Amino acid sequence: MATNAIDRTRRLLSLVTYLRERPGARVDEVARAFGITEDELISDLSVLPMCGTSFRGGDLLDIDTDGEHIWWYNAEAVASEAGQPLRLAADEATALLVAARAVATLPGLREGDRNALLRATAKLEAAAGENARASSRLSVTFESEGGVFADVDRAIAERRRLRIRYYSPGRDELTDREIDPIRLFAVGHTYVEAWCRRSEARRTFRLDRVARIELLDTPSDPPPLEPRDLSAGLVQPAPADPEVIIEVEPGGRWVAEYYPHDTAEELPGGGLRVTLRTPDPATLRRLALRLGGDGRIVFPPELAESAREAARAALAAYDE
Repeated sequence: MATNAIDRTRRLLSLVTYLRERPGARVDEVARAFGITEDELISDLSVLPMCGTSFRGGDLLDIDTDGEHIWWYNAEAVASEAGQPLRLAADEATALLVAARAVATLPGLREGDRNALLRATAKLEAAAGENARASSRLSVTFESEGGVFADVDRAIAERRRLRIRYYSPGRDELTDREIDPIRLFAVGHTYVEAWCRRSEARRTFRLDRVARIELLDTPSDPPPLEPRDLSAGLVQPAPADPEVIIEVEPGGRWVAEYYPHDTAEELPGGGLRVTLRTPDPATLRRLALRLGGDGRIVFPPELAESAREAARAALAAYDE
């Protein structure tokens, strides 16, 4: 699965902190920790030396690898320069102030963190002077998952259990469950990996599908688990899983949004030809029923016929 620019930027920022604390870190261990391949990590390392301590210069990160270990040769110098008094141009001050005000409005943000952020924003406004005026005319709002993100992040930090109501598109149902969150990560969307007390297994939940969330006083106690390897994507079908092709009309384009797939080709008239794999054909029969006239299974033929039989049986039940 391709990684977008936002995902990679988040990873690069985390990578800087990770490497600063682990001089000589092994390439294979770092790649495993970040859920990427060693080739992807080497690609990231080729970008970091072009980054520095300022938008307009400063020491660049002198990071290199021999293929087995990663070495950061000027970590102390960069840290020293980063500690110098901050001097911001107008565009830098505007970007920081707009972002700080937006983050301060996040629901679920710990009150102490919110107050600290507001104090820092006030100091930044005073230091920026005239340069801060432009930021007062701009505002940013977060997508609906912002509040969920804040609650999950707090639960992880405070080691607390969560109660959520979650929408499962494959079953078209809402379920209530308690989870012990393990980590947040982004692969196109933002997810929380957690131990689900309802299924007694590790599960991954997409934040924008969380209909309700409650932070509990119960301590979070997930069993010890190795982080999942996400280098091949969030969903990794087995080679034996059958390939399925579904063609949808414009009203069925949501299939490509809610179902992991290999390809989604545009069709004349605004439709899509979606190719995916699944070990559970019954799930796709339900999908075909939900689509109605907005889509159909075209391959394999036996699954298409099975979906048609399910539709005929459903219509017959209505007639009765």
